[in-house]
Amino acid sequence: MPNLVIVSAGTSQPSTTRMLADRIAAASVEVLREMEVTATTGAIEVAPLAVDVARASVTGVLSAELQAAIEQIAAADAVIASAPVYKAGISGLFKSFVDVLDNDLLIAKPVVLAATAGSSRHALVVDEQMRSLFAYMRALTLPTAVFAAPEDWGAAELGERVRRAGTELAVVLQGQIEKGIADRGWAGYRHEFAGNAARAEQTAADTDFDSPLMRLAAGGRAD
Repeated sequence: MPNLVIVSAGTSQPSTTRMLADRIAAASVEVLREMEVTATTGAIEVAPLAVDVARASVTGVLSAELQAAIEQIAAADAVIASAPVYKAGISGLFKSFVDVLDNDLLIAKPVVLAATAGSSRHALVVDEQMRSLFAYMRALTLPTAVFAAPEDWGAAELGERVRRAGTELAVVLQGQIEKGIADRGWAGYRHEFAGNAARAEQTAADTDFDSPLMRLAAGGRAD
């Protein structure tokens, strides 16, 4: 059963950033249901974790709440990342949250990108900033990103884009489940030791300490 997790950095109540992510999640769940696949959804609100994120950025120490959020992302089969845009850039809170994630956490994980702003002048931020950020994280970012300014909420075009993004996510998820794409994607990269990613190496037994590099590190010879 695939698990979709929303990551929303909205700060208002109610948050249009979260509302947009919810619509995408609902669209994806609906398409999966049509495919006779049952999916679950969860959500992480970044705003209540702001102090924990700031502390982790400085000290590297994760609070229990922040660690739980990271583990929720690690266990997810797909992520819907939704950020507000301020002054022609994604919010500092959203970027800081991504900064404390392990580099391995999102490898080959499908991600839908979404953003909200007070003006349509910010529409390109999703593809200019969020797509490159998640490409660095080696996530599988889907082709359709969703942006919403105030004037978009009553427009049919937004609903069509939400549906398209949800459909892409559903199709990719089904393909990954059937063909093990995520596992093969994970195997194609080198990884951090004992990270938070669901497939991360967790013990010393998983590491080859007899490799030439490890022998050199221990003061021995490479050959």
